[in-house]
Amino acid sequence: MAQQERSTRTRAAILRAGAEVFAELGFAGASVSKIARRANLTLGALYFHFESKGELAREIVRTQPELVAGPTAAGVQGAVDITLAWATQLREDPLLLAGARLVMDQEYFVCDQEGNSYRQWAEVLQPFLREASENGELRPDVELRPLAQLVVNACTGAQMNAQLDSGRKDLPDRIRQMWVLLLPLIADEECASRVLETLRLEEDDSPPHGVN
Repeated sequence: MAQQERSTRTRAAILRAGAEVFAELGFAGASVSKIARRANLTLGALYFHFESKGELAREIVRTQPELVAGPTAAGVQGAVDITLAWATQLREDPLLLAGARLVMDQEYFVCDQEGNSYRQWAEVLQPFLREASENGELRPDVELRPLAQLVVNACTGAQMNAQLDSGRKDLPDRIRQMWVLLLPLIADEECASRVLETLRLEEDDSPPHGVN
């Protein structure tokens, strides 16, 4: 049991160190030796858990949705909440920051389209959108898969621009703005009005940029 606990702690240390190095240097700039040094481990200990930096990068990308606090709301509100939780947590979580940095380097370590983060996040959103459609929250002509892909693409672009403009401090505001523009186009009037009101309340309660 003690050995298993040590192994779990070592794996977690490697993931965190890898995330920090990937976030700082990108996939090409990172190396197994740099990650091992950051984790204060030998190369042998790292290779015991991950056979290459590509495998480590894949694991960091794969676990991204598990790191985001799941929403308690359903339907459209749930889809909105999970994107805002991601945008808020991304600013401080090294694993999510690594995922954001690695998103443009996936061609170097993702072996197939099924494993890429765009498709992964679209699949996270689709159950919320499917539920929204079944509950009559979405307009009848809205196609769920293209909508999920659109939201993922918009969130990806928002975080890239936020990194350049503010170090991602205003990323949650950008995601709120995205939904404010999108909701009237995809949701029925009652649902759009209800969710827009929650977005306005959250915006009023959020601190100014750069204030913790």
